[in-house]
Amino acid sequence: MSSPTTPNLAAPVSQHERIIILDALRGMAILGILLMNIPGFGLAVPSGWDPSVLNEAGTINYKLWYLVEWFPEGTQRAIFSLLYGAGIILFMKRQEEKLDGVKPLEYFIRRSLWLMVFGLINAWVLLWWGDILFDYACYGMIMVVFRNLPVKSLLIGSVVCFLLMVARDNRDLYLEKKVITRGEQVAAMDTTKVKLTDKQKSQLEAMNEFKDKQTHAKKVERNEKSKQQVTGSYEDLYEYRTNNYLGALIRYLYMSIWDVLFFMFLGMAFLKTGIMTGEASVKYYWIMAILGLGLGLLLSYYRIKPMIQYQFNEFEYMKNVKIETYTISRALRSLGIFGAVMLLFKSGFFKWFFALMRPVGQMAFTNYLTQSLICGIIFYGVGFGYYGSLQRYEVYLVVGAIWVLQIIWSHLWLRYFRFGPLEWCWRSLTYWKKQPMRKENTKEVLSI
Repeated sequence: MSSPTTPNLAAPVSQHERIIILDALRGMAILGILLMNIPGFGLAVPSGWDPSVLNEAGTINYKLWYLVEWFPEGTQRAIFSLLYGAGIILFMKRQEEKLDGVKPLEYFIRRSLWLMVFGLINAWVLLWWGDILFDYACYGMIMVVFRNLPVKSLLIGSVVCFLLMVARDNRDLYLEKKVITRGEQVAAMDTTKVKLTDKQKSQLEAMNEFKDKQTHAKKVERNEKSKQQVTGSYEDLYEYRTNNYLGALIRYLYMSIWDVLFFMFLGMAFLKTGIMTGEASVKYYWIMAILGLGLGLLLSYYRIKPMIQYQFNEFEYMKNVKIETYTISRALRSLGIFGAVMLLFKSGFFKWFFALMRPVGQMAFTNYLTQSLICGIIFYGVGFGYYGSLQRYEVYLVVGAIWVLQIIWSHLWLRYFRFGPLEWCWRSLTYWKKQPMRKENTKEVLSI
C-alpha cells in the first residue's frame, strides 16, 4: 500500500524530465488536426468532403480538396495516437518510480475520467461532433494494461489491430455491395410474373434509398439543410451537432477502435525502442519516410481515382471498387510523415521550427479545445454564422490564422506560467490538489 506521504510525491512532470521532440510533435499534430477538422467546422455537409456538391471541379477549391485528401488526410490524428500511446508509458513510469501500490493506476484512471468529462464538454457544450478526447480516454484505459509488454509483443498487438481494421473496412465495403447486389437482383425480376416477398421489397427499398441519396439534388438538399440547422437557432444547432456526435462516437468506439489501438501500440513500441525520441539511426528514418510516403501516396492516388471516376457517387463507388485501402494508405502516409519529421529533427538545421512548435505541444490540450471554441464563434449561428458561407480555400485561411494565433499565444503564455490554463485545470483535478501556476523564474517547472 502507499505510504501516508505518497500524495506529496505526485505532481506534473518537471522541465528536466520533458522530451523536447515529443512536445514539438504534439504541437505539429494538434495544429494539423485542425487542418483535417476544418471542413467539419466550416463547410456544410456533405460538401466538406465532396467537392461535387458545389461544383468545385477546376477551381482552387478542388485542388485544395485533392491535396488534403491525397497527402495529410487522417495522418495527424494517427501521429497524435502514436504520441498518446507513448504518453501512457511515460505517465505511468514516472508515477511508478515515486509511488507504491495501485496509486499510479489510480491517478491514471482519474486522469482518463477527467479527460472524458472534457471530451463531453467539447461535444455537448462547444458542440464539436468530431471530438476525440472521450474516445482517447476510453482507449487509454484499455492500453494502460499493455504498457509493460516487451517491444515484440507491442508490435504483434499493432499488427493484429491493423489487420482487424483493414478487415473491418472491407467487411463494411462488402456489406454495402451486398445491399446493392440484392437490390439489383430484385429489380431485375419481372413483377408481372413474380410477386415480391416482403423481404425482397425491403431489399429493393434499401438499394433505392442508397442510390437516391447519392444524386446531386439530394446532396444539395442535405447541404442546405445542414446550413440552416447550424446557422439557425441554438436549439437547432444543438440538436444537429449532438446527433452528429452520437453517430460519430458510436462509429468510432465500435468500428474504428482497431485503428486507434494500432497506432497506440505502435507509439508504445516506438518509445521503448527510441524511435519516438529520435534515437534511431538516420537510415531508419529515411527508410520510413521513403517507403511510407512513396507507397502511401501511391495507394492514396489509386483510392481517390475511383471517387473522381464515379463523380463522388458512393453508390457507384461501393458497387465497383474491389478493395478498400484507406487504412493501409493512411498508416503508410502517417509513418512516412513521422519519419520525415524525425529526419528534420536529426539534421539539426530545424531547431528553430521545433522550438516554435514545442510550446504549442505543451499546451496541446488547451489548444485543441480552443480550436472548437474559436471555430464555433466563427461558424455557428450563435456566433458569426459563417458555416457553409465561405469557400474551401477561405476556411483554410481561417486555419492559418488560428495557427498563428495559437503559436503566439502558447509562447506568450508559457513565458509566465508553468501550465496552459486547461492543462493546469486537468492536472489539478488529476492529483486532486491545486497546482502552482505562475512561474517564479525562467527555469521554473513546466508540465506535459
